Amino acid sequence: MTKADIVDSVYERVGFSKKEAAQMVEMFFEILKETMDRGEKIKISGFGNFVVKEKRARKGRNPQSGGEIEISPRRVLTFKPSQALKKLLNT
Repeated sequence: MTKADIVDSVYERVGFSKKEAAQMVEMFFEILKETMDRGEKIKISGFGNFVVKEKRARKGRNPQSGGEIEISPRRVLTFKPSQALKKLLNT
């Protein structure tokens, strides 16, 4: 499913114009991105949790040469589905 598909679904189900539906979807994703950029957790009831985790620097191995390398610190996004979503997917 693409963002355009989501816009079409909002357009069909809610009755907004296509332009309004596109603005709503864009606004929703902007809010999600801004919240994640601040490192805050996003909890959507019945869907799941998005959490930004901080990974510290660590040593790793280059798989081609076997040599040791430094893996830089970074932030990663994780998603944990809710029990309701898991149940829906597994029925």
